[in-house]
Formats: sequence, structure tokens, C-alpha cells
Amino acid sequence: MAEEEKKFEKKLCVYICTGCGIGDGLDIEALKKVAEEKKVDCKVHESLCSKAGVDMIKSDINAGYNTLVIAACSPRVNWDVFNFEGCIVERVNLREGVVWSHDPGEETQSLAQDYLKMGIVKAQKTDIPEPYLEETSKTILVIGGGITGMTAALEAADAGYDVVLVEKEAELGGWAAKFYKLTAFEKPFNRIVDSSALQEMINRVENHPKIKVYKSTTIEKISGQPGLFDVALSTPSGEEEIRIGAIVLAAGWKPYDASKLENLGYGKYSGVVTNIEFEEMAKEGRVAGDVLFVQCAGQRDPEHLPYCSSACCIVSLKQAKYVTEKGGNAYIIYKDMRTPGLYEEFYKTMQDDEKIFLTKGEIKSITENNGKLVVEVENTLLGETINLEVDTVVLATGMVSALKGLYTVKEEFPDEKTVPYKHIYEPTIIKSEEEVEEIKKRGHILNLQYRQGPELPTLRYGLPDSNYICFPYESRRTGIYAAGCIRAPMPIAECIEDAKGAALKAIQCVELVAEGKTTFPRTGDIDYPQFFLQRCTQCKRCTEECPFGALDEDEKGTPKPNPLRCRRCGVCFGACPEKIISFKGYSIDMISSMIREIDVPYDEQNPKYRIVAFFCENDAYPALDMAALNGYKWSPLVRVIPVRCLGSVNVVFVADALSRGIDGILMVGCKYGEDYQCHFIRGSELANRRMENVQETLQRLMLEPERVKLVELAISDYDKIPQIIDDFIKQIEQVGANPYKGF
Repeated sequence: MAEEEKKFEKKLCVYICTGCGIGDGLDIEALKKVAEEKKVDCKVHESLCSKAGVDMIKSDINAGYNTLVIAACSPRVNWDVFNFEGCIVERVNLREGVVWSHDPGEETQSLAQDYLKMGIVKAQKTDIPEPYLEETSKTILVIGGGITGMTAALEAADAGYDVVLVEKEAELGGWAAKFYKLTAFEKPFNRIVDSSALQEMINRVENHPKIKVYKSTTIEKISGQPGLFDVALSTPSGEEEIRIGAIVLAAGWKPYDASKLENLGYGKYSGVVTNIEFEEMAKEGRVAGDVLFVQCAGQRDPEHLPYCSSACCIVSLKQAKYVTEKGGNAYIIYKDMRTPGLYEEFYKTMQDDEKIFLTKGEIKSITENNGKLVVEVENTLLGETINLEVDTVVLATGMVSALKGLYTVKEEFPDEKTVPYKHIYEPTIIKSEEEVEEIKKRGHILNLQYRQGPELPTLRYGLPDSNYICFPYESRRTGIYAAGCIRAPMPIAECIEDAKGAALKAIQCVELVAEGKTTFPRTGDIDYPQFFLQRCTQCKRCTEECPFGALDEDEKGTPKPNPLRCRRCGVCFGACPEKIISFKGYSIDMISSMIREIDVPYDEQNPKYRIVAFFCENDAYPALDMAALNGYKWSPLVRVIPVRCLGSVNVVFVADALSRGIDGILMVGCKYGEDYQCHFIRGSELANRRMENVQETLQRLMLEPERVKLVELAISDYDKIPQIIDDFIKQIEQVGANPYKGF
């Protein structure tokens, strides 16, 4: 490694573009002088992204330049144009970051010159990253043999990948195999189908040359990392170990516990059954007479399931058809009829059946009279209370994720005094080893050998933690993708689409990790954190705060990195008080050196303020570009430093900046709390929690707490940026200039 680094002797050149208004708004000669003072070669071109501009750079690379500072547009655009293999490329944002967002003048020129100096020193401090390479597996493990799991297995296998499918039951098919009939899962969606389509899928899976099926099998444990997962299977013939690249978790759902619905007669009257039980009755030919279906039985109810299970209305419409086919009448009482997507066609078809009666209403009571069930319904569409006499009442009880109630995370809530993270509503608080063992008796699915817990972390309702907008299949365990009803309640057709998406993510994962690259959101990044463990104090902050469980630890608490689990967010980097964690392209020395390059003017009579703003690269920095693109302007007193995640901001950056005379620190990151939007799950939240450490730093420096501010920003709130900056500058002006100026 040292020998290879020695071979890479940097030869640096700065390229300044004058196009897109840069040449009109800035003194280019003064910018060139900045580079010359740094003893760095500098070239100017009217359009660096043009063929002529790129050819000039390529010619210079052939002549020996290998470290390039491109002072032009935002690093978020033309990244492919300025991607030169084997070279360090640092982008300086003069277009969106300076001339498009600031009026020409002395302060704007100073801003551009500071950015150029910061870009040069960053390039000087950057090393060529090397990927973490191992001989990895590209086999995909699918857990769950229902429709979701079988679809994922077939998709991956048809794409040429070896697949291992594990099903805990004796046969494939999941819940669907237990049902009498199914709603169509391909066009047309206005019909009911028998089990032949499901059997055809089972046959394809069991006879596919790329799929190995394990039935009556559970996961004993999973250790390792993507591409290198070691999975121990408990099979009927004993334990077996396999090497796996990525995992699709399709372990499905379980029905809500109907014994909690005594108010609807369950457990009190034999004629009151669940929709699952009614499906069994239909399969056994025991459907007769008139049947009433109660929608949202225990659902959309804060006392039971606060959410809609998505598929229940479709299932009740299907089961109502069972009734009418046997000559009975079907009554469906709903809060709202919900048939997502193309299943609306099925709803309309069932409406045409004269024997199916549908009305919006509330169940007031269910009683028994002469062997019949009498259901009193009020607030109906008819505007009156009605009484319906039926033979059977079916409760649509809804779906619960298979992860609900399992022992998921251990270390995020180590004691009762810990304040739960705002976006997690059902923390698992472990009080003792005995309690751990008791929870484990509930069973397991993945049984991950991670220091942060054996299953996927869950949000409220027991659903796996993921970002539904940005990465719906991702979990907080890299290389493990949840699909189907374990991720969220959904009907069969959606399960199939979900499975396809998760299979594609698993394929992407095994291909990326084989090249030492990370997955979403920094897809393709080969740079990963390096740990100088000789100075580690075993404080466990990095291992406890890592959002993705990338770090295990030994018995002393020393972190044990798993680079292929890592998403490169830098949260561990921001957490470390000893500053022993760094990336090749993101280090304590690098950011501190950039801060030191900022010109901090000292004028006691007429102070000129300087603000350092750390902007998250995922939402905040793109919003900054969007603000400039839409013509918004803000103060040139602010120097923006993009960071991998707000959680990667180390307190030392704040201390270095303030001790140099910087007047204020603004940190802008994603929203956290109930509507969290952080691509790295907890970055903004952790940055906010670390504000206690920041306040200690301010007290040590004897500076006012108002000098540091954290702001949450959605990417769509780009228009708020000028006001955010202006408000903070006014706050700093009230506090006054930093007393460390001039020292």
C-alpha cells in the first residue's frame, strides 16, 4: 500500500471556466493569482465542459497532470464529463455557488477566491481511494417461499444468478397456497383465479436450474457482510452452511390477533370468523347462507392497527363472490372502500353483482338470535340505522409484518433512560440478559450476528425501516432487501412488483460489492473509512451510532469494521472523539485545512463576518443548487462546505472554525423526527444530539451558544435557503464578531 501511494506523486493543475456567467461576474485574473500564490499551475477556458475544454484537460493528463481542480459548475452536474480515471478531481462550485447566487462585488470575489483555495487544499489532502476487494459470492438468498419470495427468486435466477430459496413450511406458496381462490395478479384484474397460476409458479421455482430450494428450513444465523454472508441453515437433515452475496427478505405477514376484537363478537359467537378462517371454510366447501363482512376490523384504529392493510377490501370482495356463487347474499360494511391501482376494475365488477350489498357504515352491535347473527349498522350511506340478519360475520382483521414483536435491535436503546429516536415508535429496550432470552423465544427470521441486533430495525407498526420515497427496498442492513408484506401490507400484484424491485437491488448489490463499491445512496463509492485503532479508547460511539450495523466490536469494545456493510455516510467519522477515523477523500485534516484557507478579515471598527455552513450532500446541497438555478440569492459572507451527511460533522470542525475567528457555524441537513428524510437514517438526528458536545466546546472557548445553529431542510424547500442564511447572519450580528479574530 505504502509503495503504491509513493508512486502517485501529485501534479496539480487548476482549471477555471469563464462560461455560464462566471467570467462576467468574477475577476478571473485575481482567481489565477490565487492559484499562482499556491504555486499551482492554472489554465482558463471559456467552456471546460465542451469538447475543446475536455480535450485540453485530457491532453494535460497525458502530459503528467493527475490532480485536477475544476473551478466551474456544481459538482452535482457534469460529473461524467469531468470523471477522469486515475486522477484526483476536485470540483469548485463557481457557477451555482457564486455567480448565479450572488451579485458581483468585493465580497463575492472574496467568496470565489476562498472556494478556490479550499478546493486546492482539499485536492492536495485527497488520496486516490482503493476499493475493498474480496472474492465475493453473487448467490442471492431469498427468505420466504410465498408469492413474493418465489417471484424474487425467479427474477434473479432468470437474470443468471444462483438463488437459494428458504421456506420454513413444508411446501412453497405461503398464505396464497392456503386460500380457496386468488384475485388475479396479472391482467385483467377484474376476476378471481384458481390456484393453477400459483402452482405453475411453484413448479417453475422447483424446476429452475439456478434455484436451490430448502423447505422446512429456518435460518440459524447470518454473519459477515454483503458478498460474504455466511448463512447457517437448520434443515430437516441437519445444519448446513452456505456463502451468500445478498438477501431478499420476503418472510411475509401474520394476521392481526382477532381475540382482541371481542366487541365484534369474535370468540363470543361461533359464527364470527376472520377473513383467514373464512378462506379455509371456502376451501373446505363450508360456505353457506348470508354473510356480512366487516371491513377495517381492528384496523385504522389507534387501539389496534392504526394503518390500512391495503388488501382487505379486495379480499372481502373476492370472498363475497364465494357467497353469491353458492346462492347467498353478501353484505360488506366499510369505512372506506380501498382497492389500489388496477384492482379498481375488480371492485367495479363486484359492484355489478346484485347479491353483493355494499354500504359505508359503523358496526354498533353484533348479537345472536335464534341461530342467526344480527348486526346493527349505523351512519350508513342510507342515512339510517339498519339491522342485518346473517349466518356468518367475517372480520377483515388485516396484516402484521412478520417482524412485529421480534427481538430486532439491542444497542440503540441500552437502558430505560435513553430517549428513543423520534422516528422509532416501538423501541426494544433490553433490561437484562434474561429479557433478551425471553424475547428470543418468540422466534427469529434472520438471526444476524450483528452487535446491533439480530433482525432488521423496525419503525412503528413493526415494519422494517426504509425510506419509502428514496429507497423502498433498502433496509438498515446493507445487502438485505425487504419485499412484500413484511415491508408493508399490499395485495398480490403489488407483492410481485415489490419482489422484482428487491431482486434487482440484490443483483445491484452483489455486482457492486464484487468491485468494492457501496450501494445506495453513495452508489459506486469505493472510498471507505480507515480506523487507526492504536489510539482507540473503546468508547463505542462509532459502533453504537452507525445507522447500518457496519461495525461489530471485540470484547473490549474495539470496533471491527465490515467495509462491505458500510454506506460511506461518515457517521462514525463524526462520532469519534479521538479523530482516528478517516476516508481517503474525507478526513479531519482535510476539512480543518479547508477551514483554515478561509480569509477572516479583522476590522474592529467595521467587522466583516464569516460564516461556515456545513451542507449535507443528499438534500441540503442539492437544494442550494436548486435555489441558485431558480434565481435566489444569499449573503456572500457564508462559506459552504458539503459533507457526506450532517452526522459526519465532527465537533473538531466547529472548534477549529471558531478558534480561527469564524463568527458562526450553520449546519443544514435533512429532516428528522416522524417525517425523517435522511438518506442515512439518523444523520441530522445524531448531529442534533451532538449539539451538547458543541455547547461544551463553546463554553471551553468562552463563546456564545448562538454562534452554532442546526437547521432541517427538505430538498423541496430550496426557496427557504436565503431566509435561513439571512436569519442566521442577523443572529450573529446581534452576538457580535468572534473575539478570536486577529489571533
